[in-house]
Amino acid sequence: MNAGSPMEIRFVDATEAESYREALVELLRDAVDGGASVGFLPPLEESEARAYWEGVREDLVAGRRSLALAWVEGRVAGTAQLVEAGKANARHRAEVSRVLVHSAFRRRGLGAALMRAVEARAREQGKRTLVLDTREGDSAERLYQSLGWIRVGVIPEYARNGAGTLDGTAVYYKLLGADFRSAR
Repeated sequence: MNAGSPMEIRFVDATEAESYREALVELLRDAVDGGASVGFLPPLEESEARAYWEGVREDLVAGRRSLALAWVEGRVAGTAQLVEAGKANARHRAEVSRVLVHSAFRRRGLGAALMRAVEARAREQGKRTLVLDTREGDSAERLYQSLGWIRVGVIPEYARNGAGTLDGTAVYYKLLGADFRSAR
C-alpha cells in the first residue's frame, strides 16, 4: 500500500456483509462495467448485482463461503471470496472467487493483500489446494503468478465478454501444504 492509504482487510459474516450491501453492489458494478470477467456482462443492472450479493449472504450463513472485505480510507475498496468445495472427496480444496478492487483504489497492492488474506484463511481451514480462473491475458494473471500460483492451461472460448466475443479462461492452482486430514 502507498503511504497515506491506511488499509484494513478482514473477513465478515452474513450480517456484516448485509450492512455493506450498497458498497458491494457498487464494487461489483464498477468491476463489471470496467471490463472485469467475473461472470456478468456490462452494463450490470443494480438488481442483478443485488441478487448476486444476496446469494453470497446465503452462502455465508450456510458456511459454504468466506468473504474478505478491504477498506481504504474508510471505504469498501475490494473483496475476495473463498468458496468451499461441496463434495466429500474435495474438502481439502477451495476456490478463490471474485477478487475485486474498485477502480478508484487499483495499483496500490490491494489485490495482492486480498489474495494473501484468502490464502491465510484457507490454511486456517485446513485447505491444501486452491484453484481459480481468470480471463486469459488479464492483468490478474501477473498478480497470481507473482504470488506463486501455477497456470495449468487455458480453456478457449470459455466466457462471453461485453463486446460479444468469446475469451479463454486461464486456470490456476496453488498448493498450500496444509495437512489435508485436518480439512472438514
